[in-house]
Amino acid sequence: MTVDFDFTDHVAVVTGSCGALGSAVVEAFVDSGATVAACDIVDINSEDSLLEPQEGVSFYQADFTDEDAVEATMEQVVDDHDRIDFLLNIAGTWRGGDPIEDTDVSQFDMLFDVNLKTMFLASKHALPELQETEGSIVSVSARSGLEGGEGDGIYRSTKASVKIMTETIAEENLGTVRANCVMPSVLDTPMNREMMTPSEEWVDPSQVARVMQFLCSDAAEVTSGAAVPVYGEA
Repeated sequence: MTVDFDFTDHVAVVTGSCGALGSAVVEAFVDSGATVAACDIVDINSEDSLLEPQEGVSFYQADFTDEDAVEATMEQVVDDHDRIDFLLNIAGTWRGGDPIEDTDVSQFDMLFDVNLKTMFLASKHALPELQETEGSIVSVSARSGLEGGEGDGIYRSTKASVKIMTETIAEENLGTVRANCVMPSVLDTPMNREMMTPSEEWVDPSQVARVMQFLCSDAAEVTSGAAVPVYGEA
């Protein structure tokens, strides 16, 4: 069975768009007919970007940990495209670390800034537009955010917080804006292949992108506040 999504005349904002998952999400929504506002602190033309300039994509370089930058970016997206229908909060990073008593506060601040603050600020400044279009937010939590664990407790805490904030946004916008999150485990990305031995059980970012499309689609019109596993057998 094949499933196709049609997001023609819809505008999707994707944060962290130059990374492995972000670029896959951009591709999926463009292929479905959406206009995509791709956002990242990384320049799309830099060697660090996995996203290629293409038709249907408008790129906005901005630091999404900076509220003024986020507000200005959302205003520019609306000026350029008249609306926002979907917000895909992909911006994030993983770090391991030391036991809590040995963890430097700078690592704590960095992980909460990149993984949670970006999601908070993007959602805050997109919500007024999403309330007008009765749109959707899909954010990225993580399987490891379901419980504590040795070595990456701060990261786990940020992803648990993404889940809680998702549930909060869903509750505050019942009947208007749907908010859900996906929970990956290990994705098959270039960075993970450098750090770990590749496995056939890893999930391809394009597969996660498909679930995010579903959560934005009319097929999920009664789903809000969900934390959806996307880890397959990984």
